[in-house]
Amino acid sequence: MNKLFASLFLILATTPLSAQQTVNAPKLVVGITIDQLRTDYLLMMQNAFGSGGFRRLMNEGIMYENVKFDYPNVNCASAVATIFTGANPCYHGIVSSTVFNTEKGRVEPIFYDLEKPGNFTDDFVSPKALLTSTVCDELKVASDGKSDVYAVAPSLEQAMISAGHAANSVFWIDNSTGNWASTTHYKEMPWYVEQMNQKEPLSKRIDTMTWKPLLPVRQYHYIPYAPTQEFDFKHDFSKSKEKQFIDLKSSGLVNREVNRMVALLFDHVQFGLKGIPDFLNVGYSASNYQYKSVQEYSAEIQDTYLRLDRDIAQLLDLIDKKVGLNNVLIFVSSTGHFEGEGKEVSSYGVPTGEFFPKRAVSLLNMYLMAVYGEQHWVEGYHNGQIFLNRKVIADKLIDINDIQTKAAEFLVQMAGVQDVVTSHQLMHGKWNDRVDAMRCGYHRNFSGDLLLEIRPGWEIVYEDLNGTREYVRNNAIPAPTFFFGRNIKPERVTREIEATSIAPTVSSILRIRSPNAAASAILPEFRR
Repeated sequence: MNKLFASLFLILATTPLSAQQTVNAPKLVVGITIDQLRTDYLLMMQNAFGSGGFRRLMNEGIMYENVKFDYPNVNCASAVATIFTGANPCYHGIVSSTVFNTEKGRVEPIFYDLEKPGNFTDDFVSPKALLTSTVCDELKVASDGKSDVYAVAPSLEQAMISAGHAANSVFWIDNSTGNWASTTHYKEMPWYVEQMNQKEPLSKRIDTMTWKPLLPVRQYHYIPYAPTQEFDFKHDFSKSKEKQFIDLKSSGLVNREVNRMVALLFDHVQFGLKGIPDFLNVGYSASNYQYKSVQEYSAEIQDTYLRLDRDIAQLLDLIDKKVGLNNVLIFVSSTGHFEGEGKEVSSYGVPTGEFFPKRAVSLLNMYLMAVYGEQHWVEGYHNGQIFLNRKVIADKLIDINDIQTKAAEFLVQMAGVQDVVTSHQLMHGKWNDRVDAMRCGYHRNFSGDLLLEIRPGWEIVYEDLNGTREYVRNNAIPAPTFFFGRNIKPERVTREIEATSIAPTVSSILRIRSPNAAASAILPEFRR
């Protein structure tokens, strides 16, 4: 009998959506991810917002003030994957936007795929590194491919991850040319996108674009203790040709460019008009300019939030005009991290220091040579992890747990190293809450042998990247999520929710299966 029920459930779950099944489902779902959006900044600035953007989401939708990601070192790529798969990196595989290729000894984009050339970009990329299905993939399966799924974002990670494997197409701003780019993994490269790249490209407009404050800069007093500016800021993007589009993508103007592309899609795609749900994903940015600290660019981050508020209002108006907000489910989620924290000031006596990964790798290799013999034992360092030479270790018949343990015991004695956890410990070791969190962010295909935790307040100095510095701070970032639109009643929820609950909740509203690695329950507010 149990086998019979299981078979019936599988048939119902995989049967294409019927008209009856879609009666109560939204005609269109719009998933919005906003990189580095903070709840505390939203609440501090809410009186400066207009009525049609963030305040509308707060007043007419469900606002969750505290979204938790269950793993350390959250970044844009891993967060978007967690939001749309309902799983952590240990399942979906996206640990960061780049990974260390141990065979070639170099860092590569995690989505690098030599078999998939790009459209309007030199990047060869595909979503094959995403190891599970997304909510968009499940909608494609449920609708037998009839649902339209698109994504638009400043970065390829936001666009491609949110759309998943089976989307019609995705579009992002290429770092080198400013074109709206895509990949041949997806079947469509619409003529109207090609036309925009030819007739109205960013490359022809960026030299005339200037970022100035929307309001008199003295009114930007919403972030406590931030220095007050006496003069308006002014940023153009023509000074550095090599990174002008990268700078634009960290500015308050980039979300306006995203809206231009979204409006173009609405002009040519019949979203919500086919009798089955469609899915549109929109990526925005709330990062600080050039990823500098709030202390350096406090007025800029406030201006970014004010502009983003207007861009969201414009998007909501467009959706209402084209489909009707009563026919649409909109969810908005932050990526749960922030790169704009200022470093410690030594004059106040707060303990700080510098950790140099390249030096650590060299010293570790010398130590392992002293223990195990003259060999190249360490491949490299990336994203807080050290990669050992697994081939040499296997050839020498050395126990991997033994060499990892010795390496960890050596590294933990270095100045600035708080702790070192080995991959063997994560996979087979004793369990506690801290190791559990690290395990959630670890994937054996892409992660290293040794996971380093650097002391808070210290800076990681990357000698190979012109001395680029990464400031270490372990504070949790208050990250919001909103649900707005069809059948949503206003509510403010202050309790902590899991980011992995978002995809199952959206799937439940669509009346489709959750993504295949999503194990979290739907949010209680949607079980009524």
